[in-house]
Amino acid sequence: MGNLEKEVRDEIRGTKIQKAILRTIGGLGLLSVAVLAPNALQALGYFGLTGKNLLNKNRAINNSRNRLIEHGLIEYNKDSFLCLTEKGEKKLIEIEAKDYKIIKPQKWDKKWRILIFDIKEEKRSLREKIRNTLISIGFVRLQDSVWVFPYDCEDLITLLKADFRVGKDLLYIIADKIEYDKIIREQFGLEKESRG
Repeated sequence: MGNLEKEVRDEIRGTKIQKAILRTIGGLGLLSVAVLAPNALQALGYFGLTGKNLLNKNRAINNSRNRLIEHGLIEYNKDSFLCLTEKGEKKLIEIEAKDYKIIKPQKWDKKWRILIFDIKEEKRSLREKIRNTLISIGFVRLQDSVWVFPYDCEDLITLLKADFRVGKDLLYIIADKIEYDKIIREQFGLEKESRG
């Protein structure tokens, strides 16, 4: 394997490790360095870090952690736990949004996909993550906790529900009509579509 190929492979591996660290910290809120190593080591098997390069695992985790700190995405709190910074939370939302992609069909089927969710106040950060993810996917807010999209996205929503562990708290509805939908159609560039 040439040097360029190895550099690219190592860069991709490092990015995956950083994503894993951000997602782990984001999911737990805080993370002890002692906890990070064993869990991340186990997860690194998915990234091709197994067997004889066991010593490289710790180095890879430490390098990724240090880069995340350097870039201001994570930091140590007063109790020596790693936590996401505000910049880190935004980056995590951006990373997770890239995992959710919808292929836009050539022609709109004239049906609206509506999401409604009811997340309790104690889970405000989860509610905010869901909102930010929906915005990044392209959903438009219809009302508080009611979002609309014009294309089939059921598989993506199923994935989103599993990732955020929300189940019945997030409902997917397919509707033929929404009253006064002209503004919504304009937002999606569907204003020329006839409603006949």
